[in-house]
Amino acid sequence: MSEQSLMETNGTLPPTPSHTVGPFYGYALPFPDGGEIAPAGHPDTITVHGYVYDGAGDPIPDALLEFWQAAPDGSLTGAPGSLRRDPVTGGYYGRNGVDFTGFGRVPTDADGHYAVRTLPPGGAPYLSVCVFARGLLHHLFTRAYLDEPAGDTLLSGLEPARRETLLARAEADKHRTYRFDIHLQGDKETVFLAFD
Repeated sequence: MSEQSLMETNGTLPPTPSHTVGPFYGYALPFPDGGEIAPAGHPDTITVHGYVYDGAGDPIPDALLEFWQAAPDGSLTGAPGSLRRDPVTGGYYGRNGVDFTGFGRVPTDADGHYAVRTLPPGGAPYLSVCVFARGLLHHLFTRAYLDEPAGDTLLSGLEPARRETLLARAEADKHRTYRFDIHLQGDKETVFLAFD
């Protein structure tokens, strides 16, 4: 069918592949244990979890989140092989699987929930978060602060309501667990960062 006949039928052209937005990452990008950033059995492990919401306040069941952070000693080097995974089994290439890497990748579940288990970051008390989701033409960057440090340039430059969107809250009824929800739009929209 030609463009002319399509337009005569319904007045609009169908979207081309460049206009459709995924997610197309259901295979190979999420990997088994992608949220297990801390070495297995480490006594200082913390859990950061929450939900990803769209502009209407509905949970997003197919978002993909990447987490980057400093090691507990404040170093940013991570362990070699952080991103080198077997796309089918999730096994590690080039490292032993127990060293701290500072990187994790997790999809949200059917209810829009995610969880990562990691170690408290040293130096800057936050996890860097990258959000991929349907409807986003470009991924979004934000931070999940585990503490509200005095003198943090980003936090101090925000009004209190906006600052709240970057703070992961300790859950009193759960040991070493923080809640950090991400709102892509709307009244509770999370603060997102732009990098030049």
